[in-house]
Amino acid sequence: MPHYIKVSQTASTNTYLSRLAATLPGGTVIYTPSQTAGRGQKGNSWESEDGKNLTFSLLLKRPPVKARDQFYLSEAASLAVVEAMTAEAGDGFSVKWPNDVYWHDKKACGMLIENSLDGSDIATSIIGIGLNVNQERFLSDAPNPVSLINITGHEHDLTTLLKRVCSRIEALVDTLADDSARQNLHSRYMAALYRNDGQTHPYEDAAGHRFMASVAGIAPDGTLSLRHEDGTVHDYLFKEVKHIINEVVL
Repeated sequence: MPHYIKVSQTASTNTYLSRLAATLPGGTVIYTPSQTAGRGQKGNSWESEDGKNLTFSLLLKRPPVKARDQFYLSEAASLAVVEAMTAEAGDGFSVKWPNDVYWHDKKACGMLIENSLDGSDIATSIIGIGLNVNQERFLSDAPNPVSLINITGHEHDLTTLLKRVCSRIEALVDTLADDSARQNLHSRYMAALYRNDGQTHPYEDAAGHRFMASVAGIAPDGTLSLRHEDGTVHDYLFKEVKHIINEVVL
């Protein structure tokens, strides 16, 4: 079971937890009502109004996957968030590769997973999550944020949601020692994947070239395969391709 430690304020829960990881047991969760410099993917910041949202990090030690298969951890964490948010607010949630959680075309959750390796094994994994819950207005220049209160019209209990997400992440990670469970998790991740509907959608590559493609698959290391309109399949690592949503590159 997760062990929860609340800190009144911190710049980043991932940074806070990483400094203490060697002295803490696996399953420790650091959470705060006031995160002043939350970090997201690609060096992005994360906006969160004090006391309104969930900003937390979960420590895993020696998770049952090899370093080459670390994307299973991302799948487990993002699916846990989708399940928890669906329970709170109904359908419409999906995972935008690699692990953002969307409600239709709007971003409800960001995630930053930082792994330390020991040879071919993962020594520690810190799963940092920022989840928009009770914040009604967003003041940053983020183009498409949404919160649970925006969706449902009422506030949600932060503690209940935090425990639901963390317990579900641990439960899914615990299954990863079994190969059939991994494949089941991957299938569920693909079913929950944003725009994985067999249709072509707009993308932009690292050179700024825009193209139409459909999802062809995702490898265990997280590599995304896209089928272009000419039928060719191209592989993309994280940061090598982005979605275009309403003419905005995300």
